[in-house]
Amino acid sequence: MFSHIKDLQFEAKPDGPDAAFARRLQEVLGGKWGEMTVANQYLFQGWSCRLPGKYKDLFLDVGTEEMGHVEMICTMIARLLDSAPLSLQEAAAEDNPMLAAIYAGSNPAHFIHAGGGPLPADSNGVPWNGSFITASGNLLADFHLNVTAEAQGRLQVARLFNMTDDPGVKQMLRFLLARDTMHQNMWLAAIEQLKEDGLEEMPVPEAFPDAEQENQFAYQFINFSAGEESAEGRWASGPSPDGKGEFSYQAKAKAYAGAPTLPPGDPRLQSTPPPTVGSLLESGKKRR
Repeated sequence: MFSHIKDLQFEAKPDGPDAAFARRLQEVLGGKWGEMTVANQYLFQGWSCRLPGKYKDLFLDVGTEEMGHVEMICTMIARLLDSAPLSLQEAAAEDNPMLAAIYAGSNPAHFIHAGGGPLPADSNGVPWNGSFITASGNLLADFHLNVTAEAQGRLQVARLFNMTDDPGVKQMLRFLLARDTMHQNMWLAAIEQLKEDGLEEMPVPEAFPDAEQENQFAYQFINFSAGEESAEGRWASGPSPDGKGEFSYQAKAKAYAGAPTLPPGDPRLQSTPPPTVGSLLESGKKRR
């Protein structure tokens, strides 16, 4: 069961309205790496987790916290939209050039669709999509993805921090930055814990037998660029991080199969048929 606590985890109150920044803040609400994504991703990962105990609780605890962050950002967006000008004439009437600029940068859907409230969408107004989330059932794969999600989210919050001078907004962003710091480290710790518990190792999925893959390519870096600067990286020589192989470097990409030739398509699908030898000869006669 879920229960809603009316108090916010942290204050979400700007010092003044700013409809243009409300639009920008939508990115960390309903964007690909926003709070709606991580909240739902962690919850679905938890609901799919087959291991009772600490790992399942980890997913559900953090997913529930992130849902609280959704409410915080929604509250901040609604407050940033309070008293915002609804027309260019209204903005100009205040004799404040900043108001006109803010009006120009606002998202009209905030007022037309949401009545001055937040939207389940990104900063361009593109609706949030359930395909943003991944819950694979493999904990090591999901933990690695969650590190990426927290890193991308913190990166976007840090960029937003430098796009506002509002002290109240900055204070909420400071809190979100701090929680993203915790969550990045938390998922990295979970990766190590999973390995220590002997539940999963690299490469994912560990349970798939290595003998079934083409092992001559398993630890080979292939250079597809002019020059060989990529050979200087840790990924081109030495032991692999999983401890199962040695990196090698192929300076020039090689083809291991010939050019593909497809047979004529099913005529019922109305594809353009490949030319026959007879049609090529006939075409050549016409040109002459």
